Amino acid sequence: MMLFEGFQAAEINTGEAVIHVRHGGSGVPLLLLHGHPQTHVMWHKIAPLLARDFTVIAADLRGYGDSSKPPTTPDHAPYSKRVMARDMVEVMRQFGFEQFYVAGHDRGGRCAYRMALDHPEKVLKLATLDIIPTSEAWRRGGMDFGLEFWHWFFLAQPAPLPENMIGANPDNYYFANGRDVFDPEAMAEYRRCTRNPETIHAMCEDYRAGATLDYQYDEADRGKRKITCPMLALWAAKDKLPEWYDVLAVWRDWAENVQGRGINAGHYMAEEAPDETYAALHAFFIA
Repeated sequence: MMLFEGFQAAEINTGEAVIHVRHGGSGVPLLLLHGHPQTHVMWHKIAPLLARDFTVIAADLRGYGDSSKPPTTPDHAPYSKRVMARDMVEVMRQFGFEQFYVAGHDRGGRCAYRMALDHPEKVLKLATLDIIPTSEAWRRGGMDFGLEFWHWFFLAQPAPLPENMIGANPDNYYFANGRDVFDPEAMAEYRRCTRNPETIHAMCEDYRAGATLDYQYDEADRGKRKITCPMLALWAAKDKLPEWYDVLAVWRDWAENVQGRGINAGHYMAEEAPDETYAALHAFFIA
């Protein structure tokens, strides 16, 4: 893939899933996790820059991209962020890294902060892009949230309703607006992956887990357990999150040491404003 020149592809069998990654660079290990409905490709403008100073491992979450799609269960546990985080800890272990930095956008950010809570001995620094904790979003959500983030409610509906509706025309559902934000090669990759019915189902399971187990795990931790490593919270200044929440104030209830700021971009900040996003991540992780 021309977008990741100098990187190598690998398939890592964690025992629970096979995780597709691209890796390159040298230095302190840095795991990059993508959001919905993308793949590791979302980091293509930033990963090569970070690889100058870090060993960068950009992974597809289970169910997404070219990672495997483990069978689903009635409780949606295989697509909970707790299980996704366990995948990534094992990926890093197989690369020889018992401790590492992690940055996650959107759903990948939810996997990343759950990893920092469940495996504090593994995560040295954490960066999240354009999220607040899952249970906080559900608990605080009102009409504005429901109308803007209607896909949270739609994708969490019982199978196969959303799968059938999306599968009828996935190109029209995914990235129907704002396609000019994405590099043509990246867009082609996203479309290739989101046309796979197994991927569509897995992504719905991700959101079903978000509305059930992920919410429950967060509620069990809220006020009792905090993220102990240094944390950076970035958010899209041109999107809705900072209109609804004081993002840093929310994260201060969840993390002992958090800093952050807005990035002058919409939700897909790593592709819309790669230089600013890279600069913020680099400054945090290199310090």
